Amino acid sequence: MPMRGSNVEGVRRANLGTVLRLVHHAGAISRAALTQQTGLNRSTIADLVVTLAGSDLVSEREPDPTRRVGRPSPVVVPSADVVAIAVNPEVDALEVGAVSLGGSVRLRVREEVGHLLTPDETASRVAAILDGWRAGPLRGARTIGVGAAVPGLVRASDGIVRNAPHLAWRDVDLARPIAEATGLDAAVGNDASLGAVAEWLFGAARDHHDVVYLNGGASGIGGGVILRGAGVGGAGGYAGEWGQNQPSLSVDGDRRAPGGVLEDEVNRSRLLAAVGLPGGDDEALASALAAAHDDVAEEVERQRRILQATLANAANVLNPSMIVLGGFLATLRGTAAEDFDAGVRAHMLEAPAENLEIRAAALGRDRLLIGAAERVFERVVADPLAG
Repeated sequence: MPMRGSNVEGVRRANLGTVLRLVHHAGAISRAALTQQTGLNRSTIADLVVTLAGSDLVSEREPDPTRRVGRPSPVVVPSADVVAIAVNPEVDALEVGAVSLGGSVRLRVREEVGHLLTPDETASRVAAILDGWRAGPLRGARTIGVGAAVPGLVRASDGIVRNAPHLAWRDVDLARPIAEATGLDAAVGNDASLGAVAEWLFGAARDHHDVVYLNGGASGIGGGVILRGAGVGGAGGYAGEWGQNQPSLSVDGDRRAPGGVLEDEVNRSRLLAAVGLPGGDDEALASALAAAHDDVAEEVERQRRILQATLANAANVLNPSMIVLGGFLATLRGTAAEDFDAGVRAHMLEAPAENLEIRAAALGRDRLLIGAAERVFERVVADPLAG
């Protein structure tokens, strides 16, 4: 429903935000659907769409000519030339993407690194990439900000990275050097929490209101929770640190890291070592596992068992309708998805297991970039006229 403002202009700005949010999340939506979903009348929707189009935030196109029933309604689409820059620093690489309004990744680059990035180096690399894009594929685009997805604890109140242990960052204000280097406003969030938002708004969990998301990357395992259609951040914004919990070991002898936590046992580096890869992205790992010999199966099954028990515990506590797995966790499930899902349910109470769905992240390698960009877009849709 449209938001309420304190006066006529306030109400109008709130309604502009409501319409832009619907267009942004839908990717394309008819005026008729906007009228139905907002409860506003057709003339009001027409005025709001014209205003958003005048700010180059949306455009309109003719309806599908094959649909001849009823009066045709123009389709409103988000502008592909309104772009957020998304950043994901990791222990082995820096990924930077240009994400258009509507959640599509327009450009991306992955720079492999053989050392831990510092915040200042991260900022300078992002600025160099952006300068190249501005002179080329993003020439003429409206770049509105930078969002960073960091593998660590990020304080919700001010975006300070309290601790990203794998990057050796503590109490880091990453937004400041990025803003200084790029000349754009910057926002920072936890990578897995942003991945959860991306999958909920644009991916596998799009039609669900109660979601548990776990992401597995080079820095370990993080996650996010959506309950009743809202993200759960906790008191400081640190909720979702699944990887720091004690592992759920259902089989004697499954422990490989005495005293370790979940991400020490369910671990990407252990999988890479098992298949003989020195590094690489999730696609390379998945291909190697698919071609691996039987001697790799023991490690894969060990990690699957621990992950299954962990997910069952989470589902018993939170009763989600969907669990989404990203990164190498999706790869672990994908080696035998139906058996994996059955194993999760076998550890659960019967009632919460009945309607639980488990899926791989639909956005694949785009999920963290889209989530990071959402930190930028959420400010735009909150007040499209703010500039």
